[in-house]
Amino acid sequence: MRWLVEERASEMRIAIDARELAGKPTGVGRYLSQILSAWTKLPGAAAHEFILCSPEEHSAAGWAPLTVSRVSAVGHGTMWEQLVLPGLIRQSRANVLFAPAYTAPLTSPVPVVLTVHDVSFVAHPEWFSWREGVRRRVLTKASARRAARVLTQSDFTKREAVRYLGLDQSRVDVIYLGTTTLRTQATREPLVLYVGSLFTRRHVPELIEGFSRLAATHPAARLEIVGDNRTLPAVDVDALIARSDARDRIRARQYVSDAELSSLYARASAFAFLSEYEGFGLTPLEAMAGGIPVVVLDTEIGREIYGPAAEYVAHPEPSVIAAALERVLIDQTVRQRLVEAGTAQVERYSWDECARRTLQVLLSCAK
Repeated sequence: MRWLVEERASEMRIAIDARELAGKPTGVGRYLSQILSAWTKLPGAAAHEFILCSPEEHSAAGWAPLTVSRVSAVGHGTMWEQLVLPGLIRQSRANVLFAPAYTAPLTSPVPVVLTVHDVSFVAHPEWFSWREGVRRRVLTKASARRAARVLTQSDFTKREAVRYLGLDQSRVDVIYLGTTTLRTQATREPLVLYVGSLFTRRHVPELIEGFSRLAATHPAARLEIVGDNRTLPAVDVDALIARSDARDRIRARQYVSDAELSSLYARASAFAFLSEYEGFGLTPLEAMAGGIPVVVLDTEIGREIYGPAAEYVAHPEPSVIAAALERVLIDQTVRQRLVEAGTAQVERYSWDECARRTLQVLLSCAK
């Protein structure tokens, strides 16, 4: 009997803010989904119960052999998070809360482990509307200061969080993300691919113009853009494409299925991601894992995550972008160097390791 008591005492009930798993998960939703999937293979994770908290009822199936349950109560957005979620945590008798998306209830009845993916809303408030910027700055800073531990996905973001959120660096853990290879058997085409939400900081208009210049001398080249348009001030991407001389070879879509995305990665010969500010930057790594040469802006976070495995662009100028795209598409020496370096670089990143360390932090903070 004493053994049984000690065995049960080791079990923890881990509540998770699971709102981002609903609908068509992108960004945070993919991050949480990958961690849950990795926990299904992690020895010891099955000893704990994972409670997915959300405004809507969803099936808890799909994470075997984990013990997963769901609790729900209607609500929306910040009001649900701050007023309803604490009640769900109490109802579930959780020992700790995993908040994977910047903010958490300020009156959480249990310790909180909070993931802050980046602090662009503080470092560059001009990229956000006044209302959204204030909400993010106030709630993220308050949530991070109350959290038992804060997780970031790069050393760069840890430094930014300490600087802009006023955190003690000893309370911040860096846990790199993993990579997923989305690749099927297909023949490479002169296709340039962009995947990710469209933000102002990612310079999609300059990418379109740079590709248009490339297309003038490479008539077989095509550009595929996949991601929800969240630019501010709003940029009419369809209008930009319509005005391009290469408009018949550029396509932009908000969302594609996993099968279509896998097909795009399999056929692409270059991947472009010209972001000047990221907390990690996952999609270029997934391109590397699929054997695709990557073109990115030369930034501090880019050098940390991609190392020698990317073709770096000093400035988001169309002529410079066009030249970089031409190098990775045409120059076989450059292509081979980037593919080989990319294969080695992605070995640094593992969803299994990300999940193992995340669970370790959660258990260390559990009440």
